[in-house]
Amino acid sequence: MKRSLFGRFWPNATAVFLVLVFIFPVYWMFSTAFKKTTDIVTDTPVWFPTNPTTQHFKTAIDADNFWTFVGNSFTVTVLAVVFSLIIALAASFALARMRFKGRRGFIIGFMVAQMAPWEVMVIAIYFIVRDADMLNSLVPLTLFYMVMILPFTLLTLRGFVAAVPKELEEAAMVDGCTRRQAFLKVILPLLAPGLMSTSMFGFITAWNEFPMVLVLNKQVEYQTLPVWLAGFQSVFGNDWGATMAASTLFAIPVLLLFLYLQRRAVGGLSDGAVKG
Repeated sequence: MKRSLFGRFWPNATAVFLVLVFIFPVYWMFSTAFKKTTDIVTDTPVWFPTNPTTQHFKTAIDADNFWTFVGNSFTVTVLAVVFSLIIALAASFALARMRFKGRRGFIIGFMVAQMAPWEVMVIAIYFIVRDADMLNSLVPLTLFYMVMILPFTLLTLRGFVAAVPKELEEAAMVDGCTRRQAFLKVILPLLAPGLMSTSMFGFITAWNEFPMVLVLNKQVEYQTLPVWLAGFQSVFGNDWGATMAASTLFAIPVLLLFLYLQRRAVGGLSDGAVKG
């Protein structure tokens, strides 16, 4: 009994330690955003905001073109995720259910694309966009973000589709459903956890992307929040409160999406199990 308790203690203690290590920088960012400047620059750390203030958030929001950056980021990110999910959903179903010549090479090609570092291809992408006369536009940014997250989305959804027994689809078709109806009513609900996880990954990847937008879009009205955040400190100097507030505003959409999709993914898994 003692050995069993000892064996459970160390994994749990290690997990708690790692959670604290990863969460503390996030907490410090959020807490600093609400602290007064005197509490930020003091030699003695202030662990909790004694008199919270929202002035730093007002400074960040009132910065030039803030809402333009917000709109651009949401536009390119949401469109890239939606397009990649639509394409990957159809392609993953074909790869998991159908057998055709070149299927293995197709899968290997997507694995290679997933491993390729996109940063080293930014210059080649720049020449492609420049020759197409589409610099300083959200269209090529959206398309390349979609291509960037498509390999992971497709390969992940393929695993989810392959895990769904064919008998469920065949039973639905025997009951009178067409293949399309069987997919929408039987297969798709079971894919909810996969759709949630891949959309989460795609959103984070596109939302945080920095090098490509910096190279393709030099005009301010076509840039996104990562570029704004990178240049924020150069504008406001050592105003760490405003910098942390800007970082908090940048992180909030990802945190909210994670909380929402986590609940939806569990709900979709339960619904799919009941319908199956």
